Amino acid sequence: MSLHLNEILLGPVVSEKSYTQLAERKYTFRVHQDAHKTQVRQAVEQLFEVKVQAVNIVKVQAKPKRRGAIKGTRPGWKKAIVQLREGNSIEIFQGAQV
Repeated sequence: MSLHLNEILLGPVVSEKSYTQLAERKYTFRVHQDAHKTQVRQAVEQLFEVKVQAVNIVKVQAKPKRRGAIKGTRPGWKKAIVQLREGNSIEIFQGAQV
């Protein structure tokens, strides 16, 4: 499937763990379900003008949820942990306190 660069990266993942990984030049993004490592690497390099060292893809499983008698599931999604080369950084978390 051919995805455009803007369709691959859906947004940054804002969590305590993702903020602690910023010190290691690792950035976490929510990505399209059909995106693979090569597409994520190309999208990050072209959109943020940085050099990527490594990309790890994690599929977050769907979780069962319940509210009273109503049962359902939260949808699963895919995230990518992108490590940048030495000297590169992305300024998407400006002013973030780690």
